[in-house]
Amino acid sequence: MMIPSFRSGPLLKVTGVIFILFGLALLGGGIWLASLGGSWYYLLAGIGMLIAGVLVFKGKRSAQPFMAFLLLATLIWSLIEVKFDWWQLLPRLDIWFAAAVWLLLPFVNRRLAPAAAAKQGQAGKTALSAAVALTVIAGVIALFQDYHDLHGEVPAENMAATATGDLAPGVEHNDWSAYGRSGYGDRYAPAAQITPANISGLKEAWTYHTGDFKGPNDPGEIANEVTPLKVNDMLYLCTPHNIVIALNPDTGKEIWRHDPKINRDAASYQHMICRGVAYWDVNAGRAKNNPAPEAASMECPRRILAPTMDGTMIAVNADTGESCKSFGNNGVVNLYKNMAMIKRGFLMPTSPPAVSQKMAVIAASVTDNHSTEEPSGVIRGYDPVTGKLMWNWDPAMPEDTAPFPEGKNYTNNSPNSWGVASIDEKLGMVYIPMGNETPDTWGGNRNKNGEKFNSAIVALDLATGKVRWVYQTVHHDIWDMDIGGQPSLVDIDTPKGKIPSVVATTKRGDIYVIDRRDGSLVVPAPEKPVPTSNPAAGDTLSPTQPFSALTFLPERNISEADMWGTTPFDQLACRIIFKERRYEGPFTPQTAGKGAVISPGPLGIFEWGGAAIDPVRQLLIVNPDYMGFLEKLVPRAETTAKGGTGGEMGLQPQTGVPFAVEIKAFLSPLGFPCQAPPWGYVAAVDLRTMKKVWMHKNGTTRDSGPVPIPLPLGVPSLGGMVTTGGGVTFLSSTLDYYIRGYDVSNGKVIWKARLPAGGQATPMSYVSNKSGRQFVVVMAGGHGSLGTKMSDTLVAYALPEGTASVPKK
Repeated sequence: MMIPSFRSGPLLKVTGVIFILFGLALLGGGIWLASLGGSWYYLLAGIGMLIAGVLVFKGKRSAQPFMAFLLLATLIWSLIEVKFDWWQLLPRLDIWFAAAVWLLLPFVNRRLAPAAAAKQGQAGKTALSAAVALTVIAGVIALFQDYHDLHGEVPAENMAATATGDLAPGVEHNDWSAYGRSGYGDRYAPAAQITPANISGLKEAWTYHTGDFKGPNDPGEIANEVTPLKVNDMLYLCTPHNIVIALNPDTGKEIWRHDPKINRDAASYQHMICRGVAYWDVNAGRAKNNPAPEAASMECPRRILAPTMDGTMIAVNADTGESCKSFGNNGVVNLYKNMAMIKRGFLMPTSPPAVSQKMAVIAASVTDNHSTEEPSGVIRGYDPVTGKLMWNWDPAMPEDTAPFPEGKNYTNNSPNSWGVASIDEKLGMVYIPMGNETPDTWGGNRNKNGEKFNSAIVALDLATGKVRWVYQTVHHDIWDMDIGGQPSLVDIDTPKGKIPSVVATTKRGDIYVIDRRDGSLVVPAPEKPVPTSNPAAGDTLSPTQPFSALTFLPERNISEADMWGTTPFDQLACRIIFKERRYEGPFTPQTAGKGAVISPGPLGIFEWGGAAIDPVRQLLIVNPDYMGFLEKLVPRAETTAKGGTGGEMGLQPQTGVPFAVEIKAFLSPLGFPCQAPPWGYVAAVDLRTMKKVWMHKNGTTRDSGPVPIPLPLGVPSLGGMVTTGGGVTFLSSTLDYYIRGYDVSNGKVIWKARLPAGGQATPMSYVSNKSGRQFVVVMAGGHGSLGTKMSDTLVAYALPEGTASVPKK
């Protein structure tokens, strides 16, 4: 048998050059990382790859055993850093594994020069084959490891519980009459037709297109975040441009629409969002045979109260869509009244008012990080019939709640609330989730009266607006860790009996459980020390922060080993970015220069979606996210940023303070998150024990990666969940375009349907009064800031008519 002669040729030379280039990149980056105090692995690996490249270029058979050593050393280093975590091992090993396999391919192997002794040549090939085999074995083992999910079952006694008492005051069993279904904001639909046993039959029942799309002058942050209402035998929703629409809840056919024709010409709009509308009925809570005396003569005995992005609240006849002319000024309340700063587009009520029988409480967001001269964050209570101002609570003047007369202005830039408030009419309180006095990232000149209300839950007297109690979740918040989610009200079972509680999710990941009667803690939240060294010039830091015992903060701070990428090269880049910036945990102070890693970032672990609460099974259900951001303070002398908003990312001017701020996602040069996955989960907490029951990574990269491959990494979601009496909970807001149904007992995905666009909204569920069918409805309209596909589609799902569990007409 003839042995082919050695022919190095261009193949090995090209391979060698590629290896050498890889080695140079690793060596250069490795030196940089090591100089920052990071891992020396990349420096040494770069040297090794250079040597391997030279050996291959020269056609040396010794390249194989040397590559075997490199691959084996990398495998050992990887296992030390991340154990058998598949998605962490992959970027550490993929290039080395591919290089090793390449050198073993017959048409490459036979071109390598024979060793001095045949046995030596065979030993090198065997060593490389063994290193490849060990890597494959490690990969197979990693495929069956799960370091991130919590597998558990809701206790049988929870699942078997039955409803007692009035779970949602003033709401018919089949309806969804407020943003969170009721003033309690628990997002719990008692309908029980759809169950884990029959959900496989859930099909699209109808779709509706609003016809409202992004215009040429709209900001980047335009989004369809609406959760519809079902009440008065109609389905009510709003569009990003505040068009209010009523639909038939069985067919999705439009009944009426009301277009307030908002001003769309303000270039300064930071958002174009409408999360929902509010409903008011003069006969709410009354027996059908005992209507309110004034109902017959009232212009709009049933009405929709809706915010508009140009700073108004409108009242619309819920039956016809006509304006309620007797409300405010010809059906409109001007929210700029008594404001010193009246530039259009800077006061944006993105969330619906919280409405009780005698009060409509409305707040508004302001333009974040633009200047210190923003509209006031005042919270106001209006008569839902006349639109008359009943009280105003300006956090900078918290005692002065009597309606301000003409000529007296609220305080510019006082702390605001941009989320949805909750109401307990029995206790006579409204619970406000507070944001921050802008700007978010430097607080050296904040209003002293308003400071204690930043990032706090504030309970106001529903009748007067007076403060009943306040609980602050972050002291002197310079991280934008405000409370965007609606606080949920639930009576929690404890050994001492039921405690009327308010449950508040926060961006920082802590969940605060508070007795809603007096503001005392139900779940402990002790003060703990946090970093205080080297604050930004002119600012100070709180030495402690309250840490709730119920938290979704990671158990440890992120580290260099948590940096991710698709290859060793972008992972190396992420490690360098991480080591160059300041990071000392979740309360890392803002800094100039290279800036800081802020994790949790401004999108938070929990955002405006809040929590869903099953008050019967005593379960809290959430969708936490984990995505860090890079933030850098820019001294005023070094920037010309003055205006133009259009979003909350990039360079923000923050005029009026010594620093602008640059905010961006913590991404690799290839655009992938630098923090390792999973980035998004679904989870449940047993409220009786305050312990997590289950937690599973959720969603795929199908619609967010450069290649439409559905990698099950767990992706972020922006929007909330709804849970039902049938034991199924739903979520639509992941970055992939699906609505999913989960078995509430264990969190497993038991159904999913493809959406036509991003579903960055909170679903809702109701039962039709006509057909008796249970529907699940979600807005699949996309989100401009997240880059998900935009649309105008409302989608409804239901079991087929005639299904055994569906009552006959």
